[in-house]
Amino acid sequence: MKKFWILSLLAVFILTSCVTISEETTPDTPPLFVTSTLPPTKQGLTLPTEVPPTASPTLDPLTPAATSTSAASCRDSAILVEDVTIPDNTSVPRGQKFTKTWKFQNMGRCTWTGYTIAFLSGDRMSSPDSAPVPETEARATVDVSVDLIAPPNDGAFTGIFELRNASGEVVPIGTEKSFWVKIIVGSGASPTSGSGGVVVTSPPSDISQCKYSENAGYVQELFSLMNQARADANLPALTLNAQLSAAARAHSLDMACNNFLSHTGSDGSWIRDRLLAAGYDTYSYQEIIAIGTPQDAMTQWRNDQPHWDIVLNPYASDVGVGYVYNADSQFGGYFTVDFASP
Repeated sequence: MKKFWILSLLAVFILTSCVTISEETTPDTPPLFVTSTLPPTKQGLTLPTEVPPTASPTLDPLTPAATSTSAASCRDSAILVEDVTIPDNTSVPRGQKFTKTWKFQNMGRCTWTGYTIAFLSGDRMSSPDSAPVPETEARATVDVSVDLIAPPNDGAFTGIFELRNASGEVVPIGTEKSFWVKIIVGSGASPTSGSGGVVVTSPPSDISQCKYSENAGYVQELFSLMNQARADANLPALTLNAQLSAAARAHSLDMACNNFLSHTGSDGSWIRDRLLAAGYDTYSYQEIIAIGTPQDAMTQWRNDQPHWDIVLNPYASDVGVGYVYNADSQFGGYFTVDFASP
């Protein structure tokens, strides 16, 4: 009997030992399970969570930077091609509604988006403060209109406007910064000639006493320099036109003898007035002026982008060059160059 109990106790002890051994081996499993989760945890650390945020901020600043660089490279310039409606000095009945339309060409490097024409000064004629300019690609033309109402009284009326970009900055139109609408109501004022809305008179009498000289060599040299610049830009050569040259010479004579430097003549005439007086009828024209020698003139224009754009205008075909020197004037020698297309 004692042997039986001894054997029984011995069996219990052995069984207890087996359970204990079994329980001691189970802790080995959890470390294996935990270890198996480490690769994805490390992978998450190896592929940093900073990557997506870093990619986004890195790209975002670059896009605006490129846009602003592009905007900075945009240079605004325009030319007034023609008056589509209501040419200068059109007779309009009192209180009559009318629409004035101008045709512009975008001579800049970028598309016109959000551009406007804005009333600047003169006779408002019920003009809005501004009117939108349709989106216009570089080198394209666009018609811009504004609705107006003729004043209720007789007279000659002029409204001055500006072309502005989306930032409100004035866009140069050739060598000018403004353009206009000119009408005559009732008897108004009757210009004797031209389309500039001014009375064109005879040249001041003191021109006959002006001691001036001309220089055909300077005229030819400047003509050659301009065509060389156009050839360098792969543009067609200009043709020297006698009528345009007569208009240019007359204005240089006026400036030299009356001691001023402006596109408006001493008699109030404007560029187209002088072209018409010389027999060249067009709405597609531009004028640049300068002082000094032919090389001086080229340097002055090359250093001023709107003027240089006129020299390199791909749409100009004819040119007239005038030069007059007066030792008693402020600047000595005066150049006038008129560009046009029939």
